[in-house]
Amino acid sequence: MRATVIHAPHDIRVEEVPDPVIQRPGDAVVRVLLSCICGSDLWAYRGEAAREPGQRIGHEFLGVVEETGSEVTGVTPGDLVVAPFTWSDGVCDYCTEGLTTSCEHGGFWGNAGSDGGQGEAVRVPHANGTLVKLPAEAASDERLLSALLTLSDVLGTGHHAAVGAGVRPGATVAVVGDGAVGLCGVLAARRLGAERIIALGRHRTRTDLARTFGATDVVAERGEAAVEAVRELTRGQGAHSVIEAVGTEQSMATAVGITRPGGAIGYVGAPHGSGTGVDLGVMFGRNIALRGGIAPVRGYIPELLPDILDGTIDPSPVFDRTVDLDGVPVGYKAMDERTSLKVLVRN
Repeated sequence: MRATVIHAPHDIRVEEVPDPVIQRPGDAVVRVLLSCICGSDLWAYRGEAAREPGQRIGHEFLGVVEETGSEVTGVTPGDLVVAPFTWSDGVCDYCTEGLTTSCEHGGFWGNAGSDGGQGEAVRVPHANGTLVKLPAEAASDERLLSALLTLSDVLGTGHHAAVGAGVRPGATVAVVGDGAVGLCGVLAARRLGAERIIALGRHRTRTDLARTFGATDVVAERGEAAVEAVRELTRGQGAHSVIEAVGTEQSMATAVGITRPGGAIGYVGAPHGSGTGVDLGVMFGRNIALRGGIAPVRGYIPELLPDILDGTIDPSPVFDRTVDLDGVPVGYKAMDERTSLKVLVRN
């Protein structure tokens, strides 16, 4: 089959690789219909996260089950399914507590030795605990199918941030980051009943989308100017809940600076120096909580799926460019240059 591999920084290729096969009784093989490029993939693309030459890449996909092992009971060949960005057994202590990203037998797509999502097919370990069946009729609805793909990562990650930040009805929420995760954080905050949502970002197309998703205010400033702007909007108090969806020192310092006393930060930006933006003295003095981390999206899919199916939420607009598998290298370049928000890959 053909799949996306990374050989070096800025060297993404689509190459012939061995077809996936059932290796263990709990495996399934999924033929990929849709995948996408994640902002976190760019850390490897830019050389800021180590990868082995020829390693697979991509961790968001949905498709059709082609084959199952003898112990797979949750899905059958022909089922339309979505996979979260990690596989998990669904039965260990962490999985039963909802923390599937810490599964004792779990792993990440694209790790050395495993398939990546940006390819024609994927071997799925622990299919019973990992895959979620989708309505078959969704396969013929392109908009719905792309919305369902967000369940594999960005929608669940935005929701995780909102939950960590304690978003509740009537709350004021601020979202630091105008990437796909931050925009899904806006959507999640609206879904959870936030009264006011302040989106921090300075790319007009993205902040316009944030308004479509439910943002009531936009702050284009950065750093201390952003802190002052948010405080001016909130009578000097700051936001009850802050979603941090970038992972840098500046973004975390901004998140701390705009959180009101007694508030909380939900952080899901992959950390790249963000720890230095956390001033524990400030957080201690203002009783600010910090919760979040890598999102256990498998546990959120059953909650979020019905709202996509009935149209309550539609995260599909986060995809602003579609390519085929051959176009994946161009998609990476576009996202790296910020000419695309999030690239959809259609097989």
